[in-house]
Amino acid sequence: MHAIVVGGGQLGRSIADRLVREGNDVTVIDVDSEKLQEIAEHQDVRTILGRGSSPTVQAAAGIGSAELLLAVTGSDEVNVMACVMAGAASPATLKVARVRDVDYQSYVQMLERVGVRIDLFINPERVVAERIKRVLAVPGASDVSVFADGRVLLVAYRVPVGHPAAGRTLADMGREKGLPRTLVVAVQRAGRLIVPRPTERLQIGDVAYLVVPADELKDLTAFLGLSVGPARRVFIHGGGTVGLVLARDLEREGMQVKIIEPDARRCARLSEELSRSVVLQGEGADWELLEEENVAGADAYISLTADQELNIFSSLLAKRLGARSVYALVDKPGYVALATAIGVDVPVSQRLSAVASILHFVRRGRILAAADFFEEEAEAIEIQAMETSRIVNRPLREVRLPRGALVGAIVRGGEVVVPRGDSVIRAGDRVILFAIREAVQQVERAVSVSLEYF
Repeated sequence: MHAIVVGGGQLGRSIADRLVREGNDVTVIDVDSEKLQEIAEHQDVRTILGRGSSPTVQAAAGIGSAELLLAVTGSDEVNVMACVMAGAASPATLKVARVRDVDYQSYVQMLERVGVRIDLFINPERVVAERIKRVLAVPGASDVSVFADGRVLLVAYRVPVGHPAAGRTLADMGREKGLPRTLVVAVQRAGRLIVPRPTERLQIGDVAYLVVPADELKDLTAFLGLSVGPARRVFIHGGGTVGLVLARDLEREGMQVKIIEPDARRCARLSEELSRSVVLQGEGADWELLEEENVAGADAYISLTADQELNIFSSLLAKRLGARSVYALVDKPGYVALATAIGVDVPVSQRLSAVASILHFVRRGRILAAADFFEEEAEAIEIQAMETSRIVNRPLREVRLPRGALVGAIVRGGEVVVPRGDSVIRAGDRVILFAIREAVQQVERAVSVSLEYF
């Protein structure tokens, strides 16, 4: 596939990197020559200096033969105009625009009436807010992904000090009475991601990724000793776009929200935009303010400022003062793993969340659902098994998946199967798999179509 990425910032670079890794031909357009030089030094892409909304620049990038154009600059106007120009030059090209202003969503029908279709508007702030909400709804979780129309969950839990799971093998835990149907598909430990064997022993501080049927989630949290309910009292540090979007959503769900924001004018706007949230002018790293506002009684403290180091520091401070779980917005490469290692319960990344959403949209049809983990080092994917697949109609113990991959769940009609060695995949089943980055493409081929079919 030939793809054009307009915008060489962090999001554009991440998308280009993923597309190249999946075997696509990528051209990146940007007005900043230094950005393009850095991209060219580290990625196998073609670069073009110029405005991505320019018909001349798009023509030089090969818009006529491009299957995909992704406009992801920091300007909504440039992104929308780039898609409009691409639509005029190449109507068949799939077009994706990054937008921060939700009003652009209402322009879809208007543009279509004049013959221009933008296939996807992606709002990174909205995407990351949705992810935070999913995690808030599951007690004790550090990540939650949804598959099979909500019937299967992939939930990450950290093993705390003193937990009975520490030191035990997965095989031992699987024999435990009262354990709901579940499967540990990955373990994050000391900066590495492990696809575990039954003999793997869980250690204190590990983050275990478990597949569980959604209707057995309550039983799983009870088995793990997580008796607390979902979050009801939430602190948000940072009243920017993400903070405002999240606060609105949490208000609608009846949660008690306090927002800490240093800018007086922004506080005034937040007070106008929100109906029930308490808006506090101050700093999230202010120990006295957090104590005075009883952060110790918070179910979650979520730091969403533009300063990623401050997000990490303030969330750790809130945790020290007694907040039940802490979240930090981090986007710099390597910061997600660092934040997790030093005690942040839920690091969240606009960049990675947006990349995952865009690529899932691009891959739709082949991939029913997808979720990235551990800074894109692994992926959970949902695929429909085909009759020509080499893994159907055989017990899983006889199926040789690529190294670093395993089947997490099988959905057949209304039934969710958490697989064992004698489980059999049938044609038409929805199969949820977990795979490290290097194995993802091999897994797609193995499950969808046999190699002999090509």
